Amino acid sequence: MEVKKSHTVLTTKDVSIGYKQRKKEYIVASPINLQIDAGKFVALLGKNGIGKSTLLRTLSGVQESLAGSILLKDKEIHQFSNAELATTLSVVLTERLPESQLTVYELIALGRQPYTNWIDTLSSTDIDKIDWAIDVTEVSHLKFRSFYELSDGQLQRVLIARALAQDTDLIILDEPTAHLDIHHTIKIFTLLQKLVETTNKTIVISTHEVNLAIQFANSFVLLDEDTCHHGDLEELISKNSFDNLFKSNLIKFNRTLEQFVIQKNN
Repeated sequence: MEVKKSHTVLTTKDVSIGYKQRKKEYIVASPINLQIDAGKFVALLGKNGIGKSTLLRTLSGVQESLAGSILLKDKEIHQFSNAELATTLSVVLTERLPESQLTVYELIALGRQPYTNWIDTLSSTDIDKIDWAIDVTEVSHLKFRSFYELSDGQLQRVLIARALAQDTDLIILDEPTAHLDIHHTIKIFTLLQKLVETTNKTIVISTHEVNLAIQFANSFVLLDEDTCHHGDLEELISKNSFDNLFKSNLIKFNRTLEQFVIQKNN
C-alpha cells in the first residue's frame, strides 16, 4: 500500500469543550490547541473525569465545541455534511451497540455505508475494503458469528475492523482496551501501532493504560487541570509535561524509565 506524505489532518484553535445546560455553559477544558499530522498514533492521556471522552466526541463532531475552531483537513468540521464527515473520519466510542442479529461480517460491512448506493449494494471495491479490514485485524474466523456472541476483546477488534473498512484518514477510538485483560490490551495496542505504520492513517485513542501508551504511541495529548499539552515523548518529557498528569503521592513519572512508577514511602 502506498504511503502518503505527511500532512496535517486535524487542527484545533482555542477550543473550549464542555456542555450547555439550561442556557449555561459548563467548560470542561480550555483552551485546546492541537496539530495532529498524518501517520501518527496519538494517545490522549489524563486522569478520570478530566475530559478525555468529551474531547474525542468534540473532535469527531459528535458534540459541538463551546468556543474556538476545529479544522479537519483545513476545513471547519461544522461545514462537513454527515456523508462527507463519514468519509473523512471514523469513530469508535464507548456506547454499547444496539441489540441485533448482525453477523461480524455484516457489522464490519456497515463501515462501507458512506460509499454504497441507496440500496446499500456492495461493489467489488467495498468487498475488497471489508476483506482487507477483516484480514489485518485477524478476525476472519469470526465473520459468520453473531457479534453479540463475541468476547470484549474480539468485539474491539471487530469495531476497529469496521472503522478500517470505512477507509478514513483519521480514526478516533475512545478507550479501545477498556475491560480487556493485559494480553488482549497489548494485542490491541500492537494492532493499532501496526496499522499506523503500514497505512499512514492517523489513529487517536484515549486510554487509562498510560505506560503501555507511552511504549506504543508516537504522539501524545496530555490533559490536566491547568492546560493541554501536545507533542512527542521526548518533547513532552523535556517540558516536564508528564509530571502533573496525575497529582498523587502514589505514583511519579520516571524520566529515565519513561514510565510512571509507584512512589515508595521512605
